[in-house]
Amino acid sequence: MSDAHNEPVSDLLYGVAAIAKHLQLTPKQVYHLHDKGDLPTFKTGGTVCARRSTLAKHFAAQEAAARNG
Repeated sequence: MSDAHNEPVSDLLYGVAAIAKHLQLTPKQVYHLHDKGDLPTFKTGGTVCARRSTLAKHFAAQEAAARNG
């Protein structure tokens, strides 16, 4: 996968703004989910980060759990 400039897209989402854009949420929503522990995020140097692949697995697991009751 690549962006508009044909550069590889990193798996790392660095910062709440990047996570929010990826998930189509507001930064405030991301902070809230991070603080509650409802998103698989981590901090590096005080900055909230996440991996696209981990977020995809997280939401796939939530979807599967909802389907299976």
